[in-house]
Amino acid sequence: MAETPAGGESLLFLTDENIRKGVEAMFFAYRGFTADPDRILEGMAYGRAHHRAVHFIHRSPGTTVGNLLAILGVTKQSLNRVLRSLFDDGLVEARVGKKDKRERHLYLTEKGAALERKLSDAQRARMRAAYRAAGPAAVQGFRTVLEAMMDPEQRRQYLTLKEGTA
Repeated sequence: MAETPAGGESLLFLTDENIRKGVEAMFFAYRGFTADPDRILEGMAYGRAHHRAVHFIHRSPGTTVGNLLAILGVTKQSLNRVLRSLFDDGLVEARVGKKDKRERHLYLTEKGAALERKLSDAQRARMRAAYRAAGPAAVQGFRTVLEAMMDPEQRRQYLTLKEGTA
């Protein structure tokens, strides 16, 4: 007899084969999702860490270096290398905190905002096409699966961003 959760639906979809297919689909989807930005960044000697930093600085203008460290889950040394190149190339600027002079608040410059738009436009076009092909129920299911895969701290950070309070 098939195992069923409280809602009464069957759990037959939880086979190792279905899980393997999902893992493989995620690997290939990630390659596709990052391919366009990778091509854009390649000529600039930037990588995915630069892309993520630019994305989250755009998403939360004025975010602190400490907050960006927590969101990206990288070492301080690694983030400093990324930020140094973004500062040197005029894409990001740091402003001293008004309340705490030790804090550095990060903002994209006009040049940084233009790069962010170019990177995001490429990914939004890919996501929009996939969402259109899958339909609204699949989009909601996809988001539900992604959120369920997050560790509790990652989910908290994501929900904070989603609510626009970061």
